[in-house]
Parts: sequence; C-alpha cells; structure tokens
Amino acid sequence: MSEWISVAGRGGQFRAYVARPNKTLAPSVVVLQEIFGVNKDLRATCDELAAHGFIAVCPDLFWRQEPGLDLNSLSSAEWEKGFSLYKAYDRDLGVRDIADTVLAASRLDGASGKVGVMGFCLGGLMTYLMAAREKIDAAVAYHGGDTEKYLAEADKITAPFLMHLADEDEFISKDAQAQIKSALGGKSNVEIYGYPGCNHAFARHNGTHYDAAAAAKANERTWRFLTDHLS
Repeated sequence: MSEWISVAGRGGQFRAYVARPNKTLAPSVVVLQEIFGVNKDLRATCDELAAHGFIAVCPDLFWRQEPGLDLNSLSSAEWEKGFSLYKAYDRDLGVRDIADTVLAASRLDGASGKVGVMGFCLGGLMTYLMAAREKIDAAVAYHGGDTEKYLAEADKITAPFLMHLADEDEFISKDAQAQIKSALGGKSNVEIYGYPGCNHAFARHNGTHYDAAAAAKANERTWRFLTDHLS
C-alpha cells in the first residue's frame, strides 16, 4: 500500500511518498532522492523496501525550490534542471528537513519507532550528513557525491553505516573514494563495498549504467543490513 503524506517541517509543509509493508508493526526507512525528485525510480525503491518489511518514506527534498519534481525521461533538459536544483540546494536546511521526516516516520501508524536513512547520489551525501549530525538508527549511502568534502565530520558517525561505491564512478573520483575509505574504513560501525566495473547510479532502475548483478548484490546487502539494525 502506498500514499502521499504531508510532513510538518520546521521550515514548512512538504510531501513525502510512503510505501507500507503487509504487517502491523515495522521499522521505518527514510529514502533520499537523487537530483530528479521523488520519481518513478525512488517510488519503486520504496515499494521494494515495503516488500521487505519496512515502512519507506521518501520526502521531497527540493520542496523549497520546485515542489513535486518528478523527472523520469532523464533527457538532457531534465539533467540540466536537476543539476541546477542540486547546485542551489541548501544542504544544511536539507539535514533539518530530513530530521523532521525521520521524526514523522517514527510516529506513523504501525511504526516501531526505529528509523534508518538511505539515499542515492545527493541522497547518499545527505544520508552521510544525517549520520554525522543527527540521531538515527542506521544509514545506507549509495554513491554519495561530494562526501569527501565533509570527511572532517566522519568521527561524528556512530550509527551503523553501510556505503556502496561504484569503482568507475564518473562523479566520485578514485582519489575521492580513497579519501572516503581512509576516513571511514577503519570504523567498527562502518561497512564499505566497492563494485568493480560499475559507474555512478549502477542501482538506478533502468538507468543508463544500471548493472543488474551489482544492483542485486548491493540491494541484498542493504535489506539485510537494515533488518539487522532496525529489527
């Protein structure tokens, strides 16, 4: 079952897509978008999480700039629009919006109270920042661009943290990946997996660089990780 809800944030009201499992009590996972809004791909990700027993909540991160963004063709014009919103996005305010979403997710009917955060690209970075700055129960980041710019905050991450990196990511250089692994790899609460031969967004449904085998492996790791830490 899925629906749209309104989140009462400290900066205003914004929408979130919610997918629910077929069970009476479940942990919640806040799912954070790429630059294309809460689109078909993110809704499918939420539906998959619900099928694995989680309440998935995907907030509209760009609600201050262009509420309801839903880009799916990923044409050059849509990429240009997404990147322009990404560049103007206030990440500090974004952390606050996500924290408000986490609180709302913990209070939904049927929610157990435990909440994880997972995200892709921009959402992967925001997952990292949430883990560093807010209290959450678990975090999963898929190829979070610009993470290397915030590694001074790495020691603040105490929640269980799972990171997926594509070895051939065109937006996260090998040097940036090495910096991330150096800062986080020795932490007992952090797991980092690389995916050889994969490009950015290798787990995006039907994306240009979608790799079915790598996506399946990453997603299985994610579902198991979230089950282990949110149950």
